[in-house]
Amino acid sequence: MADLTTRQPATGRAVPSPPPARSRRARRNMLIGWSFILPNFLGFALLTLLPVAGALALSFMEWDSYNPPEWVGLDNFERLLRDESTKIALRNTASYALGHVPLTMLAALGLALLLNRRLAGIGFFRAAAFFPYVTSMVAVAVVWNMLFNPQLGPVNQFLQFLGVESPPGWTTSVTWAMPAVILTSVWRDMGYYMVLFLAGLQAIPTEHYEAAKVDGAGAWQRFRAVTLPGLRPVTFLVLILLTVQSFKVFDLIVVMTDGGPGRATLVLSQQIYRKGILDGEFGYASAISLVLFLLVLVFTLAQFWFNDRRERS
Repeated sequence: MADLTTRQPATGRAVPSPPPARSRRARRNMLIGWSFILPNFLGFALLTLLPVAGALALSFMEWDSYNPPEWVGLDNFERLLRDESTKIALRNTASYALGHVPLTMLAALGLALLLNRRLAGIGFFRAAAFFPYVTSMVAVAVVWNMLFNPQLGPVNQFLQFLGVESPPGWTTSVTWAMPAVILTSVWRDMGYYMVLFLAGLQAIPTEHYEAAKVDGAGAWQRFRAVTLPGLRPVTFLVLILLTVQSFKVFDLIVVMTDGGPGRATLVLSQQIYRKGILDGEFGYASAISLVLFLLVLVFTLAQFWFNDRRERS
């Protein structure tokens, strides 16, 4: 019978060696695991990690895609601090996020509460609320541009019917262009986040509501004491997703206003596109991209820190 132990000369203790069959099984399981992970990791490395690393390097260079890159150090970031268009884009991005995030959360939560019922045909209404999210962004932008038309749009015609003598110019107005974009994005996105809130509502045990009713809690008290605490994990997820999405907004603004009128709706992602793709200033565009990445990272980490602190308190 083969000896399955080896002896250490210093101590003389018997150290069991792993059975060969178990070692082969462990290696096989590891290879199977890597075979599942590797395709996704390769796609992430080629399509995300390497471009991000390249953009980080280019942010310290000057390159127009025709001539060799030239190292300029922090010149791109110094130019960024002086560039009025980039400052305006940063302010517009912050304004869009401050409007889009809370309004979408409120609209999605309201829809979820309204559609969290066992009624005949409720599936149709849930699908109808979700449908705008899977609609082409270009189609959404074109249709809402027609709705917001200052002379012939149904929105202003309805406002005039209500007695508003001078309705807003919406996408043709410096003041109202950004609110028009925010309202359109809220309408499109609220259905997706409604599904997340709906899943969170259905995960709350009904016993909690029954206990609150027994204690004499009204509808508003049950909402504050049972629904909101039960939705805390989903709310945090929705907040993170909406924050990242708001800072990355691009296609809706390009189709609806193209950053106008003037620079009223110019955002950072569009500024990156203009400087990099249209003007060929890839180094400067990469510097703006790095700033946008850092902004999203800081806000995301701050939200994680705040949520972790609230969970511990």
